Amino acid sequence: MPSPRKICLILLTLLAAVLAAIAFHWIHLTALLGSGYMAETLCSGLIVSARDRESIFAEELSGPGYELLGLFQADIDDQGKQVTASAYGLWPRTAVYRDGLGCTLAIGRTVSELRAEAANLFTPTEPLDQNALWPEGEGVELENLPNDFDNDALKAAIDAIFTESDPAHPRQTRALVVVHKGRIVGERYAPGFDRTTPLLGWSMSKAATNALVALRVMDGAVATSDAKLLPEWRGEGDARAAITLDQLLRMTSGLGFEEGYGSNTSDVAQMLFAKGDAAGFAAAKSLVAAPGTLWHYASGSSNIIALILRHSFADERSYLRFPHDRLFAPLGMRSAVLVPDASGTFISSSLMYASARDWARLALLFAQGGVWQGKQLLPLDWVTYSLTPTPEAPAKDYAAHFWLKLPESRELSLAEDAYYMLGFDQQVAAIIPSRDLIIVRLGLTRRGGAWDHARDLAPIVRAFPPTAPQP
Repeated sequence: MPSPRKICLILLTLLAAVLAAIAFHWIHLTALLGSGYMAETLCSGLIVSARDRESIFAEELSGPGYELLGLFQADIDDQGKQVTASAYGLWPRTAVYRDGLGCTLAIGRTVSELRAEAANLFTPTEPLDQNALWPEGEGVELENLPNDFDNDALKAAIDAIFTESDPAHPRQTRALVVVHKGRIVGERYAPGFDRTTPLLGWSMSKAATNALVALRVMDGAVATSDAKLLPEWRGEGDARAAITLDQLLRMTSGLGFEEGYGSNTSDVAQMLFAKGDAAGFAAAKSLVAAPGTLWHYASGSSNIIALILRHSFADERSYLRFPHDRLFAPLGMRSAVLVPDASGTFISSSLMYASARDWARLALLFAQGGVWQGKQLLPLDWVTYSLTPTPEAPAKDYAAHFWLKLPESRELSLAEDAYYMLGFDQQVAAIIPSRDLIIVRLGLTRRGGAWDHARDLAPIVRAFPPTAPQP
């Protein structure tokens, strides 16, 4: 029989091996995530947003919480429109740009395969009339504005939003657009950005996902009551078969998806930048609650929805053209790009780029009840459905991929009837029907306390009196 000393050494050796395996696993996941995030961010920033690489490295790829990215290097192929990133050559990831689709990480697919998939997918689109007023065109008249609001107060509020008063907690507002009665009445951009710059909306993308579902509902291709949504959920005894499309829209699927942003190994981080099949990754999660009984915000739900929509098309190319043909083009959203993953499914939870003006167009579609230039683009009652509170949500603050209250301060709101498109790093589109007002603010605010939607947008709201109710 081994001596106690020898048993202790064996146990210590086994423990060391287990700890080494855990450490290697963490390093591996972190390296893949870092490579993917750097490649995707650089590719999108350089090509989709047409920014300079120095600003991207200085802002998106550095700073508190992003220190590990200093260990990664990038190989930028301007001619080939692709970026490869790695940590000293280990576990590299390549993001490739494709016209109309943005930058996709080549995970499980080759760059050549991804390029072939998107070849000749889109035809050139005529630019909007630069003289016609927004939203029909790109013209904006900020002089001689109507006197039905306090323009001086609006200007002062915009000045405050772009003022950096605390260097330790920068706001980094990049774009602001204010729409009143369907026209832009206030607009400003930080240096390096302008009205044409497509910017990442993060979870504001979920509002576009809502609209895409609405269009397929109008087509009769899907219904919010649909269940047995995916082949892998239809096995005998699989309780996930009971999940409905409505529950996915309302974040009550019951799937055990981790949304936390403080960990490199969280589900949402790995899904977005380390997996080639985001929807498949989310759909593989087990239930932690019966469908429809528990609200849990999960970006994986939005990507599962994107996969469900994909299954509703007879061919892949029609699906890849769908957001552009049916949503972006009719609204005049010429800058908008929704990024698919390597499997070909849109990452509709998070990776939509659009200019501030185009995010405002999307918000205006909902503010107008789904009507655009006299045409009912979304189903007649869709906006009412989309804004119906989810009973299981805290304080009933979430509806169908829209926020009804601001989650960081649920007791505060810009107005009783306000609703929101919200995204990571403090992206927001606030829609306030009682003041016929839309405010879009895009930026890169990472320090707590630097930005608060209710606090910092309230001065804009106060510049506009409540509109008279319609008879």
